[in-house]
Amino acid sequence: MRQAEFDGKGSCIRWTETPGEEPARVYVHGLGSISTVYHAHIAARPELAGRRSLFVDLPGHGVSDRPEGFGYTLEDHADALAAALHAADLTGVEIVAHSMGGSVALVLAHRRPELVSRLVLTEANLDASPPATAGSTWIDAYEEDDFVAGGHARVLEKVGPLWAATMRLADPRALHRSATGLRRGSVPMMRAILEGLSIDRVYLQGELSGELEGRRTLEASGVRVMTVPGAGHNVMLDNPDAFVAAVAGTE
Repeated sequence: MRQAEFDGKGSCIRWTETPGEEPARVYVHGLGSISTVYHAHIAARPELAGRRSLFVDLPGHGVSDRPEGFGYTLEDHADALAAALHAADLTGVEIVAHSMGGSVALVLAHRRPELVSRLVLTEANLDASPPATAGSTWIDAYEEDDFVAGGHARVLEKVGPLWAATMRLADPRALHRSATGLRRGSVPMMRAILEGLSIDRVYLQGELSGELEGRRTLEASGVRVMTVPGAGHNVMLDNPDAFVAAVAGTE
């Protein structure tokens, strides 16, 4: 396990990695998740073998620190991820990111373009104020202190066992602030960032999640949008073969 300080106060973002050739692939999880749980089985596939791979836990999640005074906005998470890449002596990485992690990756690519050469985004949040069915909405429905006091436990019951297994490991205050920051979005907004980037961009949408809003505009800007058969929000778990092909660029 490796770590890098991200807040100037000794708090560290942590990751595990496997050796290999560069450009490295950096896997970033979604809200209330852990990178290895959602991506280690993908990186282990023969089609992706031989590349240096990092599995990063964002602040407040997994094995990374969870300082109470940290903001946990998308920009804060992106800066912490940049600190990890600096400590790993990496530039021009390929980022494979899920849900909120995709939003963080977009902000990073906008703020620090030298760090990112390719994006594979799985149902990344592109707009502020997602629909009421989004998990971040359930979390942000509480005031922060109320969520910490009891809302966290109630949301864990609502999200089901798969997501709860990793969400229960996230710090409740960090989780709430992350959800609030995700619903607020970024400046410029994540969708505008994605449309404006010139690097290779792949966006995966699960078939069961419905049509991606603004798909034609994204495709016109050069984003390769793929609808993955038989998959919902967790494409890498629902259809790993299609997910691996997208990461490998053989789809």
